[in-house]
Amino acid sequence: MQFKTTSAIKLAALTVLAVSTSAAFAQSAGDTIVSTGWAHIAPQDSSTPLSITSPALLAGSLPGSGASVNKTNTLGFAVSRFITDNWVASLDLGVPPTYKLEGTGTLAGVGQIGEAKQWAPAVLGKYYFGEAKTEFRPFLGLGVTRVSYTDVSLTPTFQGAVVQTLGALSGGLVAAGGTSAKLESSWAPVFNVGASYAINKDWYAGISISYVRLKTTADLTTSSNVGNVSSTTTLTLNPIVTYLSIGYRF
Repeated sequence: MQFKTTSAIKLAALTVLAVSTSAAFAQSAGDTIVSTGWAHIAPQDSSTPLSITSPALLAGSLPGSGASVNKTNTLGFAVSRFITDNWVASLDLGVPPTYKLEGTGTLAGVGQIGEAKQWAPAVLGKYYFGEAKTEFRPFLGLGVTRVSYTDVSLTPTFQGAVVQTLGALSGGLVAAGGTSAKLESSWAPVFNVGASYAINKDWYAGISISYVRLKTTADLTTSSNVGNVSSTTTLTLNPIVTYLSIGYRF
């Protein structure tokens, strides 16, 4: 009888321990995880030739002209809410990274054309595979981001190249001054894949890779003796964003 009682107590203790262990790493409905970490942004870029749209005297494209966008890094943030044990709503943010644009083709000799800060908050729906108690959980996500730009500036070297180009195209009739630029805002889809690992019951490590199908139009305005000269180009960015993070569950 003593043996049976002792065995029953041990079995009950093991059962409690197993339940406690499985619950220790739970990511389940109602949980909120806030994370921060390093985000590496690698544009898969291309551009159309710079085209002058007005005045009619100068209208036309500059064959072979182009621009590329450098890789950059920033500090990322994310807030994820488990709607169920598997479905998650996530808000992804970050310190606005600064993109640097370099001339390519006939503009290669210019070097850096300019730079701009990018704002791109994203809302995603994610599906976490496995059960709530699983320590390692891969996931897939799909969402949308609204991308806008601030602090857009052009280098003096590029502005000087614009002056020379407009003078050459007009046979010396156009004397150009300074040039300013604006990058148009746009919506873009976000495709996401990643995984979360439970360090303990509250802390998580994560990695995710996102692909954003993103284009923007750059509109340039140059002052001159014949009025403003307008030109435009389309930049395809399509960045791949790698995010390494540490998160805390509330």
